[in-house]
Amino acid sequence: MFRISKKGQYALLVMTALAEQEHEKFIPLKLLSHRHNLSPKYLEQILIQLSKAGLVTGLRGNNGGYKLSRPPENYTAGEILRAMEGELNPKTQDETNALFSVGNDAFWRDFERVINSYVDSNTLEQIAEMNRQFNGYDYCI
Repeated sequence: MFRISKKGQYALLVMTALAEQEHEKFIPLKLLSHRHNLSPKYLEQILIQLSKAGLVTGLRGNNGGYKLSRPPENYTAGEILRAMEGELNPKTQDETNALFSVGNDAFWRDFERVINSYVDSNTLEQIAEMNRQFNGYDYCI
């Protein structure tokens, strides 16, 4: 079964949260972890991996935290997910090397193409904008 890991899902969530902030402002790790109910250590692992991929910039100290390395419209969901997951391939390497019929092989290639096309066609700015629109429906009782 093809799945995106929790780390991949949280990476996209945190990147979206950073996209919704002022672009030049560093957001503290503790604030991000509190807002999304994530352990600071777990979130730090995700942000370190995103930083190594060049997707976020980190700054230590009192005014430190994390911010996007570039404007949100210059990221795709696919780029973020691949930084955490590697290639988005619905078949494992063992399955890829196994003997399949030509029809099955063509199906999986098309499936992989559709997945990658979809995640690469959605920018971080588009996802953040959907969140901003949805926030208008928040209400408390």
